[in-house]
This record gives sequence, C-alpha cells and structure tokens, in this order.
Amino acid sequence: MNGFWDIKADAVEKGDNLRDVSPLVEKTWIDSEGFTHYIFNLATFHNSWYSISDDDFQLFQDYIRGGSRPYPSDGSIPCDIVAREARNVLKKIESCATNPDHYFCEEAKSALKFGKFNLVRGTLKLYLGKYTNRDWRRKRFTDDIDFWTFQTALLDSSLKECGFNKNKKSGEWEKIVNWKKPLREEDRKERLFAANNLNQLLDFGAGAYLSGASLKDIFDKKIKRGHDVDLSDIINVAMINDGKEGKHKEEWLDAWKSFEEAANTRNSRITSNLISLCRYSLSIADYFDNLTRVLQKYNDDLLNKSKISDEEIYHLMHISIHWKDFCDNNGIEETRKMIHEFYHQQLKNFPTYAKNLRHFSEKILNLLNSKYKYLKIIFEIEK
Repeated sequence: MNGFWDIKADAVEKGDNLRDVSPLVEKTWIDSEGFTHYIFNLATFHNSWYSISDDDFQLFQDYIRGGSRPYPSDGSIPCDIVAREARNVLKKIESCATNPDHYFCEEAKSALKFGKFNLVRGTLKLYLGKYTNRDWRRKRFTDDIDFWTFQTALLDSSLKECGFNKNKKSGEWEKIVNWKKPLREEDRKERLFAANNLNQLLDFGAGAYLSGASLKDIFDKKIKRGHDVDLSDIINVAMINDGKEGKHKEEWLDAWKSFEEAANTRNSRITSNLISLCRYSLSIADYFDNLTRVLQKYNDDLLNKSKISDEEIYHLMHISIHWKDFCDNNGIEETRKMIHEFYHQQLKNFPTYAKNLRHFSEKILNLLNSKYKYLKIIFEIEK
C-alpha cells in the first residue's frame, strides 16, 4: 500500500488516529491487467452508548424514541439553541441595514449583499440553510457560531448587543446559553463561542485556507480535515441532494468541485477521508433500507393504544419541543396522529436517502479510482 492512503485517520480531533481505514487483506486481489483491488467493508460511526439493533421491533422503538443513528458532534449545545442565537445576531445586522441613521447602515447593506445566511459558515450554515434533513438538525450539537464577514466592526457591535462578551485573553466572543432538555426536562447551560473565520483566511491547518461561506467552501475544509463529524455532515447534505432537483441543486453541483479538487491532490489523508465517506455512506444507506422495512411493519402501531400507550406517546412528544407544544395545545390523541403522520412521511423519504447515498458513494469511488489508475490501484467497498 506504500502510504497511498492513511490506515489510521482522525475520528474526533486532530492527530487522534482513531479511525481504522484498513482494507480486507484476505480479499485484496490482482486482476489480469495488473490492477490491485483493495476491498473495504462498510463502516458505521462509533457511538459508545448506542448500537443498531438487529431486531425489527427494537429498531422501530429505538428510532421513534429518538435514539437511533445519533450524529457525531463537536459540541454540547443543541443546534436549534445555537441557531436561535445566530438568528438574533443576523436580525441585528438586518436592522442596521434598514435604518439609514444607523452608524453601520452602509456596512450592513454591504454585508447582506449576498443574503444573510452568507454571513454564517460551517455547521450553522448547514442548519440555517436547511441543507440537511430535520433529524440531523434536531440531533446535531455544536459549541460555536462561525461567521464570515469583512465588516468586522459591524459583527462585533451586533454580537455585543446580543449579549456576547469578548474574552480579553482569548479574543473570542462568548455567551452563556440556557435551555431545557426535552426528554428529562432538565435545565442545562453551556458557554457558546462566536468567531469571525477571517482569521482562518490564510491557513486553518495543513497548508489549506478558507475562502468564503459557500457550501463548496464548507466542504473544502471538511473533506481535508476529515474528522468523523465532518464526514457525517457531508453525508447528511448528500443524503437529500442529488444535483437534479431541490433548492440547493446549483450549490450542490458547485460543491462537487471540492471532491474533484481534493482527489486531485492524491494526498494520503484526503484519500483516506474519501474512502471513509463511501464506507459510511453505504452503511447508512443500508440502515435506511432497514428503517423503511420496520416503519412499514410497525408505524400503524402508533395509532393503537393497546400496542403503544398514551404514556408512551407522552414520552415521545418530549423528543421535540414542537411536539410538546403541539400536545399541550391539542391533546394526546391528536399528537398520536401527528407523530404517526410524521413517520409515515419519513417512510416516503428513506428510499430516496438510500438511493442518493449509494449514488454519492459510487461517484466518489469512480473519482478516486480515476486518480489512481496510473498506479494500477482500484478501491472497492464490499456490498
């Protein structure tokens, strides 16, 4: 293998080398044209407190209880809480732009030239722009808001007005945020950070740099850094985007250049990250196939009190603050119907998600293999 890709890659943080990207040695083979075929098995994101059940009913219960396929995260604050804070800052900037007497009026107009969401990048850009499905937006956690604007004084002023304080030692903007965990109705508070990523304009590590807040710019960083949380975010965007339809069609097609540019480097770490993207994507596609089967089998149980009691419905509604509000306003019986309809809709989406991920993985593999053809290397994922 001679270092064509990294056998160990970063799963959590830089330098951890926890992800194993080893091929199946016993299945490696050389064809009649001298191409070495390296075969990899499917892989799932590691989660110490959850494993996917092989029992259909248990998988169904795990899914409706909100515990299945938790997403790797790089923080401890739910994205919907962080998004609320980001929206407040963006509203302040919009307010400046509509007030001709405001000191920062012209700067705000300039900042909003390409839309308010173009002032945010990273996890919150994916959240606010709804590049992913609702499940990701509900379960993803983070600790910071990454802004991207050259109007730094305007951003600093807006952050300050929204309750952020600048740490004199670190230079970062911070704010303590509070929320209630729905399932346990437990009060939580954490420190939220906000930063203008212009300080990463020249170099965010490994000789690479950030150049903006587009989907392509976000992918550029995530592919090269390649922590599990980065790969998971990319997969969750690919899952609902096929480049053929949807509001993000053009952005997705432009973002594909990130994969082409990354593959062109033939960098061992990037190659490892691209192989991992395929292994994870195909595994999640299989998971969606299983979810489709169990929802077809058991979703109607949600309408049957003898199979799923009112107490269980009451527990389920705490998964989402929106569901809890709905129950408070409409009662258990209507909530039962609403949850059933929600999962019925999910059932319609899962085959599309699985198809998109398989197509995405196929494109990545074809791209990668085209770059290693001169070395007579072919990467394959075991189906």
